[in-house]
Amino acid sequence: MTNNRSYPRTVACAGGEVVFRLLTPDDGEAVLAFAQKLSAHDLLFLRRDISQPKVVAAWMDATRRGGITTVLAVRDGAVLGCATIVRDALSWSRHVGELRVILEPGSRGQGLGGQLTHEAFALAIELGVEKLMAQMTVDQRGAIGVFEGLGFRAEALLHDHVKDREGRTHDIVILAHDVAKFQAQMAAYGLTEALE
Repeated sequence: MTNNRSYPRTVACAGGEVVFRLLTPDDGEAVLAFAQKLSAHDLLFLRRDISQPKVVAAWMDATRRGGITTVLAVRDGAVLGCATIVRDALSWSRHVGELRVILEPGSRGQGLGGQLTHEAFALAIELGVEKLMAQMTVDQRGAIGVFEGLGFRAEALLHDHVKDREGRTHDIVILAHDVAKFQAQMAAYGLTEALE
């Protein structure tokens, strides 16, 4: 599928207007500056530590190759958050996308996370993703609530699955959403324009 969503786009949230735009491989420095504002605990539900320059470089390379699609939330040139859809076209799970959403601490509690998650969800449908997965530590209740509000449901709990910088282990919850079923239901009710 092709991307028909329009970017950049300005959206309103409690903290003021924010621009949603697609990440480009030239955004490495801005993403690194954003990531370095995040706590070590915030980074635990991501597969890699994006506060490290070599990890951001790999992210930009994967973006260039098309395996990762990221929507940035930007205000006054600074990245406030991002929503990423990761797909592996060569795997047995090529119909599955992993959704990763993270905000800098000062932008939380203003509705931006929900808007960014909704945006990524709609983009995943356009990209042809049939199932979306998300993972986070079990104590990230706000994030879990946002995903559950979109229809994600817990599929797995992985005990002691990640280890923080101090060597403490944390449980990860895996949430999933059947995007293809959702899209079919929306089409059946004539509501597909609600995702535009």
